[in-house]
Amino acid sequence: MTSAFPPIADSTASPEVCAVFDDIKKTRDTDYINNFWRVLANDPATLKRVWGGLKEVMAPGALDPLVKEMLYLAVSITNGCAYCSHSHAVAAKGRGMTAEMFSELMAIVGMANQTNKLADGYRVPVDERFENLF
Repeated sequence: MTSAFPPIADSTASPEVCAVFDDIKKTRDTDYINNFWRVLANDPATLKRVWGGLKEVMAPGALDPLVKEMLYLAVSITNGCAYCSHSHAVAAKGRGMTAEMFSELMAIVGMANQTNKLADGYRVPVDERFENLF
C-alpha cells in the first residue's frame, strides 16, 4: 500500500516534528520512530495532538499496561486497521501477551463482533437494568 504522504525522515523533519519524535523516543525508550508517526509528521499539528492524546491515554492508570495494549489491539482488529493491529500486537507481546492470551482475545473479539451485529440487526431493546452504568 502506498501512503498518501511520504514518511518524514529525521534529516528533513522540522524542529517541531523533531521535538515530538524525541518525546516518542524518550517515552518509549527506543530510537525507532515508526511509519505511523513519520507519515503524521507531514502535518506537525496533527502529529503533536495525536501523540499527546495517545501518550495520555496509554500512560499508567487504573488499567494495567498490558490490558491497555490488548484493548487497543481488539479495537484495531474490529476496525480493520492492519497497521494498528500489527503495531499493538507487537506492543502487547512486549508487555507479556502470550499466544494463549492472544487466542483468547481473538475469541472474545470475534464473539463480541458477532453478538453486537445480532443485537443491532434484531434491534434488541436495552434492558432497563443495564441503563445505568454507575
